[in-house]
Amino acid sequence: MTTIPLRIGIDLGGTKTEVIALDAEGHALLRRRAPTPVNDYDAILDGVVRLVREAEDACGVPRGSARVGIGTPGSLSPSTGLLRGSNSVCLNGMPVKQDLETRLARPIAMANDANCFALSEASDGAARGARIAFGVILGTGVGGGIVVHGRVLEGHNGIAGEWGHNPLPWPRDDERPGHACFCGRNACIETFLSGPGLLRDYRSHGGDACDSVPEIVARAATDSPAEQALVRYEDRLARALAHVINIVDPDVIVLGGGVSNIDRWYRTVPARWTRYVFSDRVDTRLVRNVHGDSSGVRGAAWLSMEATSSGFPPPSYKTSDPAPTAADRPMP
Repeated sequence: MTTIPLRIGIDLGGTKTEVIALDAEGHALLRRRAPTPVNDYDAILDGVVRLVREAEDACGVPRGSARVGIGTPGSLSPSTGLLRGSNSVCLNGMPVKQDLETRLARPIAMANDANCFALSEASDGAARGARIAFGVILGTGVGGGIVVHGRVLEGHNGIAGEWGHNPLPWPRDDERPGHACFCGRNACIETFLSGPGLLRDYRSHGGDACDSVPEIVARAATDSPAEQALVRYEDRLARALAHVINIVDPDVIVLGGGVSNIDRWYRTVPARWTRYVFSDRVDTRLVRNVHGDSSGVRGAAWLSMEATSSGFPPPSYKTSDPAPTAADRPMP
């Protein structure tokens, strides 16, 4: 009988790094967070190694025996193996995966955080059992990930699902030329559908000073600019997702991120996207995520089973490192 090893997931964020350990059935045995060091490449990697070792110790498995998956805000370039697009800029242009494999003395799996979100929801969340699932992050930025038959679709260039940096489809005259995006282009989906994009739209159409998306939602019943901002948003979301349906034709689309926590989207957006989808009917489901802010780290843990020894560098590490002491543990 084959024993499934402990799965450890790491969500490597710009401000915090999170670890989770899942057993064979996907139950969380441990979940902890630690601050991500600022602008210190070696310290960031050392922190990841410490979290993995502490998780193995806490779960009572030998060091080096767990499978490890890592989710990052950026992605690995297939041509160079270097990280790109991370908000922890000291990681960009660095061989993060290779260096972590050397320090952890094992192969690891690594993917974009939106891919990890999609994999989590497809594995045991809102998209469980779907043949094709599209996971969407609507937050400070906008991202996406595609899972096909339970596996992340990376794509030839490693950018499958990078939906937020396509232009908003079927733009209206008042949406041209669009706002500048950090990627260097104008009118990216992210500039319209991110939380900051919704706030900017509300203010630019007569809305009062407002600091958050929930405030706009709360005002919508009595404030016309707030209601109209939500109407514009849901039509833009419908257009943007219709493009995905026309190309990928997923069984289900799962929304995540702070802007996903608005009940009306799940009713109004599918009602609107039918006019944009090239089909006589649209049976794609639009659903809210199940695992909330733990989806990313859970997805990294599920991803760990895809770790492969292909290209794993010869070991140049120590195997006699001492167990971490209480002073080493920055987590509660």
